[in-house]
Amino acid sequence: MSSRDAILNAIRETKPTQTALPDIAIAHMQYDDLAAKFSTSLASVGGNAVFAEDFAEVEAYIKEHYTDDKVIISNVEELALGTKEVGATEDPHTLRDVDLAIIKGEFAVAENGAVWVKEENCRHRALYFITQKLMIVVPKSEIVATMHEAYANPKVAFAENGFGVFISGPSKTADIEQSLVIGAHGATEACVVFV
Repeated sequence: MSSRDAILNAIRETKPTQTALPDIAIAHMQYDDLAAKFSTSLASVGGNAVFAEDFAEVEAYIKEHYTDDKVIISNVEELALGTKEVGATEDPHTLRDVDLAIIKGEFAVAENGAVWVKEENCRHRALYFITQKLMIVVPKSEIVATMHEAYANPKVAFAENGFGVFISGPSKTADIEQSLVIGAHGATEACVVFV
């Protein structure tokens, strides 16, 4: 017997038995008010949620709260406030001066204040992380209760969609002396606007 066969036989003999996966078809958390739970969850990680009736109200909110932001990129067609075009550049490094990025979110998760964002909504995914302030616009009707529901959502079809990411609040880290630092390696502010 070759040493290769001896090694493979030893592995086969000590192979652990397979355990069946747990049944996840159980009742998950439900919330009476998904919007309120989302707002609370997002606030707990340093973000804020805003509820608007229409895009005119969103535009007014931006003009009031982001007055100092000079370089703005928006990939939300209804919000033509952008001063820079994200699709005009081949090099994502040119986005390093973006003060505010306004991007589309597919749906929100009340449980943890996260929003699902797909790559196809933005030419350069670096924009999500390189901007100083991030605003994600989500339809009001698109809030699910838990991550279990989120992963079952057909919009999270990883095989078809390529890159996608759940974003919850601004950039943060707490691994330095167990102190929470907001804006450590990305956006210093995150706002989710429901329209």
